[in-house]
Amino acid sequence: MSSTAAFRQGIYKFELVRRVALWLDALPYTSLAVEVAPDRVAAARWSRAGALDGYAVELLPVGALVPSAVETNIVNSAAVKAAVANVCERLSAGDEDVAMILPDTVIRVFVQHFEEFPRSAAEAEPMLRWKLKKSVPFEADETLISYMRQAPREAGLDVVTALARLRIIREYESLVEGLGLYPGVVLSSSLAAISLLEDEKPTLLARVSGTTLTTAIVRRGVLCGYRCTELPAQGANLTPQMLFEEIFPVAAYYQDTWQETIRSVRVAGLGSRLPEFIRPLEDEFHCDVRSLLSSAVSDGRINDDARPLADRDLEGLIGWMLQRG
Repeated sequence: MSSTAAFRQGIYKFELVRRVALWLDALPYTSLAVEVAPDRVAAARWSRAGALDGYAVELLPVGALVPSAVETNIVNSAAVKAAVANVCERLSAGDEDVAMILPDTVIRVFVQHFEEFPRSAAEAEPMLRWKLKKSVPFEADETLISYMRQAPREAGLDVVTALARLRIIREYESLVEGLGLYPGVVLSSSLAAISLLEDEKPTLLARVSGTTLTTAIVRRGVLCGYRCTELPAQGANLTPQMLFEEIFPVAAYYQDTWQETIRSVRVAGLGSRLPEFIRPLEDEFHCDVRSLLSSAVSDGRINDDARPLADRDLEGLIGWMLQRG
């Protein structure tokens, strides 16, 4: 399968979160997923019934992988390749399709409103490339693009578009192709993790990974806002105010556009520091603020067999499992 086809399937897999693309069931079942993050490589395998058959995690040396939408990501090729090979060997992976879950920084995601939008991909893709050419730091001819339509608040149509640089996606695909695996699906970690959100009411996700913050808002199966930014600090130096200042633009856009407030906030990636952030975020948003994974566990969206993944904060892999249903 070509990189372009794989990338397109990635965004369509996200559409499954919306529970409207039933035709996805016709796609080959991918029981193996590999997530590559700045600090680790993780993989998991599921049965066709959706039960976790096994998982493996390998830590990466600091600086071995530096996520970027433009520049080379894999700095220490030997270390990253060894980590991928180790997790795949532990799961007896070989000669099969694999879903690849990549850092959010690699894939740019936009939610745009159109009064009119072409029905055919032959007309839609050039329009999206032209409209977004100033929003991505690479040329149109080296851009992978994927999109989906979704219902807007008012007249017209909203389109979720994902873009990535072909050369960067190929870096990641080559990691598994060298092991005899076929990257049939490529998507970003937070797009996978969105499956863990309860979205009957407007819900904001704030997900931290290193110095990267991804903010997304979902409401009844619609992605209403999405933003991936670099935080001014990480670890012990990150403060609740810093986090809120990065979250605020997406929340303000949603409240202005949809004329309603955020009703719940879910946070991931803060580890043991999460309690320091809950009260300040509750004071700002005046709603329930909880851990993404703990809320998904308590609400029953994560099965008991997947708890080991939750204990390792592998929300991207768990989200993929839920999307495959």
